[in-house]
Amino acid sequence: MCLPPLPPASVAVVLGTRPELVKLAPLIHELGAATRLVHTGQHWDEALSGRFLRDLDLPRPELLTGVGGRPRAGQIAQSLGQLDAAFAEDRPAAVVVQGDTNATLAGALAANSREIPLVHVEAGLRSFDRAMPEEHNRVMVDHVSDLLCAATAANAANLRAESLDEERITVTGNTVVEVVRRRLPDRAARAALLAAHGLEPDGYVLATVHRPENTDSAEALGAVLAGLDRIARAGTPVLFPMHPRTAAAVDRFALDGLLERIAVTEPVGYAEFLGLARHAALLVSDSGGVQEECTVLGRPLLVVRRSTERPEAVDAGFAALVRPGEEFGELARAWLADSPERLARLAATPSPYGDGLASARIARLTARLAGQPVAAAAGRPDRHS
Repeated sequence: MCLPPLPPASVAVVLGTRPELVKLAPLIHELGAATRLVHTGQHWDEALSGRFLRDLDLPRPELLTGVGGRPRAGQIAQSLGQLDAAFAEDRPAAVVVQGDTNATLAGALAANSREIPLVHVEAGLRSFDRAMPEEHNRVMVDHVSDLLCAATAANAANLRAESLDEERITVTGNTVVEVVRRRLPDRAARAALLAAHGLEPDGYVLATVHRPENTDSAEALGAVLAGLDRIARAGTPVLFPMHPRTAAAVDRFALDGLLERIAVTEPVGYAEFLGLARHAALLVSDSGGVQEECTVLGRPLLVVRRSTERPEAVDAGFAALVRPGEEFGELARAWLADSPERLARLAATPSPYGDGLASARIARLTARLAGQPVAAAAGRPDRHS
């Protein structure tokens, strides 16, 4: 006999950053009224985070206090204490976390301590770079999770290599595919967006930089900005929506001079970013999300980092991992020089992140773990085996 749908607010979805809002939005929509959205406040500002909630049509979350601005251990401890109290007072049937943030680890530990079934979305990512705090987070979360939703077969292989139980592992695909397809503005809106920025399709570079490895020293940030400046000097416009952390670092290290030829803007909304990325001749970023989004948009990406936990984009030919400095500049010039051929090739290359049905699979698996099924969305086939 089929059990009734999950009760309202019975699945706690714990997150703390804007990328998590983006990646979990389709799963939250699948879970519907069963969702209990909890935001740790790791990265929270009313203007930008509130805009993401509206853009993604998400409910107002329970917001923890006193987390943002603390160092890593303080964020995890502060979040964990409040989550434990919240789960003790109102125990969820399951907890869902995504990725590898401090909020992800806090949510996982809170669920584990209360013996609440735990779902890890995007399990099995590994950079094998132990200098990354996120690597420690994702490994610990995987090892306490009851359901490991691996986006790709390679992610699942990483989990098996760590002797995690096979029955806990499922390859679901990545929710990024459906997020990009649903949120990408239509052709007319994209044309208006490019016109507002004075850009021509396939004729500019779109860049984002925010990770500590690129912003915590004048040498690293200066190398990235100098590379972008050289692209602009050579005649290709560079649009740079600047993250607040990066803006503060530019001021701190007095690097303003490197921005004179670069079109710097405030951070943009998610849909606007997708619209701009869709027509860029080249993307430059240190973002994990952009490494996935570029494969759905069919755009080339230079990943300005020392390592990546998402090699699929590199293996499929969408991206290359480069260090700031001479290597970055040389590869940017080479990729821009053969842009038409590269764009045509990528347009014909499928994304390695699945068929756009990941969230439906994860919702049903989550409901099964919690003991009660979520009804399949109308007209959406169940392709989970």
